[in-house]
Amino acid sequence: EIDAAVVKSLGSKERGNHAALKAKLLELSIRIKSLETRLETDFPEYAELASPKPVDLVEIQNLLGSSEALVSYIVSKSKTYLWVVRQNAAFMTTLNVGSEILSEVVYKLREALNPEGISSLARLPTFERKLAHVFYQTIFAPAEQALVGVNHIFVVPDGALQSLPFGVLVSKNPNTKLNDFSDYAKVHWLAKKYALTTLPSISSLRALRTFAKRSNAKIPFIGIGDPVLKGHPGSNRGVYLGTLKNEKQDLVNAVRELPALPDTADELQALSRSVNGKASDLYLRDMATEKIVKRLDLSAGRIIAFATHGLIAGDLANAEPALVLTPPEKGSSLDDGLLTASEVAQLKIDADLVILSACNTAAGDGSEGAEGLSGLAKAFFYAGSRALLVSHWPVVSEAAVKLTTRMLNATVNDPDIGHSEEL
Repeated sequence: EIDAAVVKSLGSKERGNHAALKAKLLELSIRIKSLETRLETDFPEYAELASPKPVDLVEIQNLLGSSEALVSYIVSKSKTYLWVVRQNAAFMTTLNVGSEILSEVVYKLREALNPEGISSLARLPTFERKLAHVFYQTIFAPAEQALVGVNHIFVVPDGALQSLPFGVLVSKNPNTKLNDFSDYAKVHWLAKKYALTTLPSISSLRALRTFAKRSNAKIPFIGIGDPVLKGHPGSNRGVYLGTLKNEKQDLVNAVRELPALPDTADELQALSRSVNGKASDLYLRDMATEKIVKRLDLSAGRIIAFATHGLIAGDLANAEPALVLTPPEKGSSLDDGLLTASEVAQLKIDADLVILSACNTAAGDGSEGAEGLSGLAKAFFYAGSRALLVSHWPVVSEAAVKLTTRMLNATVNDPDIGHSEEL
């Protein structure tokens, strides 16, 4: 009625334009609906990730093993709602903590896990073990009554909870004093009690278990890293390029001056050896370019790893999250030294695991209110990866090398072990 009243007030020319626009909108709506239907039919896994839909409780239960559980959160301003789903049971409770307090606690816990500006262990801030235990009691302990016999948990976090891996929660009161950095090994981290897998949505479990079959890729390992950079070699894989604008050549020159990361070559070579990969499937130095990566048959790699600098949204003015590769002499739309999230989404991948051994690769895409895993991580899911190993803060090279190589070595000892158990 309002639309009809507006049309009556228009002149004949404007009424003609209005009718043409309405017809165009209708045509576009029909086309969008057709494309959505085609996506759901031809690419159900992509459709599930791009536009998740509610899933019936029984369907989720049928996807879980007897020693698995799904733990899901919905955060509101004053409350947090917790669900636990098991193969033969379901449990729900309300937690008396809202979004503001969750954000404050997550920020405090992350502070001591960020190595930026830290030159030695002695200068690393003490991790708030007691706060991590109180936080465990607040947001996770209420689920424990439904987790008897569980060793693998799928976590679907919400709000600030997406910025903190649950493995750093402390399940027992840490009443002993820290005398040495090695005493952290004695802490009852939640990661020691459960193998934890983070999911971007509840329905993504259906996508991964129903639609995704095991990779048919023939190459055990493809590694990309150690880009040619002129900056003084460093250990921190996080960078900040400030408010640099996106003019191609300025961008390429700035990327070229980033610190070199020679440790990444050692990491990729060690990862490759652990799964009987070939040196010819490592793309390092001059081979680690956007042009080469975009032309590679990445669908042939069962495990793919990028070891380099990572940029999160905001590290570069008006730019997406990206992985740093060897920059060209002259920048172009095909190659400017940054493999962005939108470019990643266009790759064709058939990997059981993608390792993003760079900084903050679990971060959001930079849009207002963006969820964790909505940047590089989601782009790799769209490209076809079944699982990702990503980071929640700046990565120190030496630690990254040890973590990723030992993780894959666990597969050699037990080929049936899952990636969460490896980690």
